[in-house]
Amino acid sequence: MNDQHNSGREPYTIAVIGAGPRGTSTLERLLAALRQSAHRGRKIRILVFDPFEPGAGRVWSTSQSRLFLMNTPAVFPTVAPERTQSDEPGLSFEQWRASGGDGAMLSTVETAELASLERGSYPPRALYGRYLRHVFDHVAAALAKLDQVVEVRVLRSEASSLKRADAHYELATQPVDESLPRPQAAGAPETYTADAVVLALGHVPAHLNPAQTAMAEAATNANLRYQGPNVPSDVPWERIQPGETVLVRGLGLNFFDVMIALTVGRGGEFRQVNGGPGRALEYWPSGNEPKIVAASRRGTPYRAKACIDDFIPPSVELKYFDSDLIIQKIAEQRVVNPNATANFEAHVWPLLHRDVLLAYYRTAAERIPGRFALEPQEFMRRLVEVLDAEHQEGARVWLSEAQDLVAEFAPELGFLDVPGLGHPFAGRGFGSAKEYQKTVLEYLEADALSSAGGERDPLKMAIGTLNAGRMEVKNMIAEGLISDDSRLNEVQSWFEPLVEGLSSGPPVQRIEELAALVRASLVEFIGPDPEFGIDTVSAAFTASSPWVDAPSCVAPVLVEAMMPANRVMQTASPLLRQLLDDGLAAPLTMRNAAGEPIQGQGLDVVGDPYRLVDVHGVAHRALFVLGLQLSSVQWGTAIAAQAGASLEGAARTLGDAQDIANELVRLSQN
Repeated sequence: MNDQHNSGREPYTIAVIGAGPRGTSTLERLLAALRQSAHRGRKIRILVFDPFEPGAGRVWSTSQSRLFLMNTPAVFPTVAPERTQSDEPGLSFEQWRASGGDGAMLSTVETAELASLERGSYPPRALYGRYLRHVFDHVAAALAKLDQVVEVRVLRSEASSLKRADAHYELATQPVDESLPRPQAAGAPETYTADAVVLALGHVPAHLNPAQTAMAEAATNANLRYQGPNVPSDVPWERIQPGETVLVRGLGLNFFDVMIALTVGRGGEFRQVNGGPGRALEYWPSGNEPKIVAASRRGTPYRAKACIDDFIPPSVELKYFDSDLIIQKIAEQRVVNPNATANFEAHVWPLLHRDVLLAYYRTAAERIPGRFALEPQEFMRRLVEVLDAEHQEGARVWLSEAQDLVAEFAPELGFLDVPGLGHPFAGRGFGSAKEYQKTVLEYLEADALSSAGGERDPLKMAIGTLNAGRMEVKNMIAEGLISDDSRLNEVQSWFEPLVEGLSSGPPVQRIEELAALVRASLVEFIGPDPEFGIDTVSAAFTASSPWVDAPSCVAPVLVEAMMPANRVMQTASPLLRQLLDDGLAAPLTMRNAAGEPIQGQGLDVVGDPYRLVDVHGVAHRALFVLGLQLSSVQWGTAIAAQAGASLEGAARTLGDAQDIANELVRLSQN
């Protein structure tokens, strides 16, 4: 083809649905691909659709409360590979922070926030949204300047349907009024034609599950207030009245947003005191706070992250869990059996378990040598000898020998029950609510002290090692190296909740604040394995724990402290619902050990890049999926790409976006 011939052809139209972090990464990688290619195909038109602010999207709205913090340090997240040349519009958040905003026109508040941050700080989510908007704007402007691109149009619209039309797609959208706090429909629906479509939807609304639906309906009948799962910045917190009791179900990351919105968000104040880690704050109430009563299955909140400047402690090493060796073994097996995969409990966990124990006792030997009944170096020599010993694959002999070694030579330290860390009060009864509150407060204070130790703390080093292993397991799942049955019944059933509760917690600031609120009697806990219900006689929600001998808590409000479910068959997204109903999309079918089909959480996709697969098993030629809706073929899709990491590893989201961008360029040249 020559340029004269191409000039008479219609532009190749790319529709990117979703202008949040994943959509921004798609555009940034498309810019890089076009700059690197000798593009002699059709000119390109880019249409970007999102009802929310470009770049920031819904979750990272720049107008949300400054009180809501990120759960990763500034050094970790990015939507673009780290900048290596000054003319690159993309950069990591840490580079943006270090540059003072990269020339962005920041508000006085944003300037002050940015100046206060360090590598290990946890920024306000609204400030991260400002970074995202900065990258989006610069990438869109750079794309528009390319000779190959005839237009970059950003439309504040919600995509409501997508249909095949010969070799194209017909997209129906609903414009929104962007001047309102939350987007609302405005004007007549519009239609667009696209040659290729990228679904970068991010968090989308979801219907309640059956148990939540029953609770919501019963609450309506009893004239109670039920708040289902939602993005914290979208919750109408003002409906909760000062002084009333609010039940909160869930002690994960969203709980801390509930906590802060109903305390400091009501005018209260945390003040520094000289109590040391765990007792560093006291809370001065405003009088506008409700009483928060919280519960979760484990009975305790997620553990705080260690006080270090990195996502994973730099000194962490995986001596036993070598994913490359496992991958090599699988490759050898696939010569005979093309479907060979690894089993997590048999092939992965015993190796990672060894690494976690080694990190724990090695750090203890260095930092608290007095806890050992023999010279610490000798203990470590014997422990490594136990961990190094070869046994039949999957055998647990080494674990018993390690337990015996600790019992004899480190009884004061005790054996680290790694799976048990996920349920610290399992099987333990409490004689009163007061006894349970005291125990949880001690747990919080100890966790804050442990976090303050950073890489000097044995437990946080063990957890850091577990987190490093989690990242390797994520890669193995994305590469299809863990069997469906193992993923369903091992990774998702116990390992994922374990590692989430230990490694994905808040900054230690939030644990210090929670401890202060417990001491101020503004937060209480129900206990493990809580049972929720509605007392129709007293017209109140009820909650109790079988492990705590105390009357049920009653309250007029119940808040589900969690995000909308990331399950495509539970979606309330008009676009996803239409694609599923019309058979243009389908959930991925997984198989258990018996070969029985199990419906996956995410969409069925195939290849690199991920093409959407329809209900008949046929892949779309130019309809791609990126991000959260890939949860059936990836794990941890909500986690941002790690700055500076490999595009095949912890920055896989960027790798996925790059695969899509390269394919879009190729398709436009045909």
